[in-house]
Amino acid sequence: MRSLAEPTVHEAGCTLVAVEIAGDGYGTIVRLFIDKPNGVTITDCAQISRALSPELDVADPIPGEYRLEVSSPGIERPVETLADFQRFVGYRAKVRMTPSAERRRYAGDLVSVAAETVSILVDGVEHELPFPQIERARLVLDLEQFTDLQSGTVAESVESTVPIQGDMP
Repeated sequence: MRSLAEPTVHEAGCTLVAVEIAGDGYGTIVRLFIDKPNGVTITDCAQISRALSPELDVADPIPGEYRLEVSSPGIERPVETLADFQRFVGYRAKVRMTPSAERRRYAGDLVSVAAETVSILVDGVEHELPFPQIERARLVLDLEQFTDLQSGTVAESVESTVPIQGDMP
């Protein structure tokens, strides 16, 4: 899904932060989180949704019907790529690992990123997390950090197309 959506998002001047496929009582939802310096507007979201919808109809990546939602990443910003983990070193994050991992959940400060490993400091102990075993990750931002990200005062990352394996497409 990321590879289908990324060119359209990029063409609109935005970065694809994350892709989430979820379900609710009304069916499947394909949720795209986008960002750009100085924040995303509702016009950006609508433009990308209108441009991407026919492309997804042709490619048909999801069996059956689904709803497409495009939004900003919000205060609980998803982190999916190694480049984003690197960008947010020093920030607090919650990480969920695949069921096969030794430990399932971590909450702490991102310390470093090397090759296929993300380091997180939890209660004074540094843990090396194999990137391929990261199922889901989100930043835990305070209001000042969120405002800084929205205003573009945090350096933008180099784009990467390395998705997290697991339930992240």
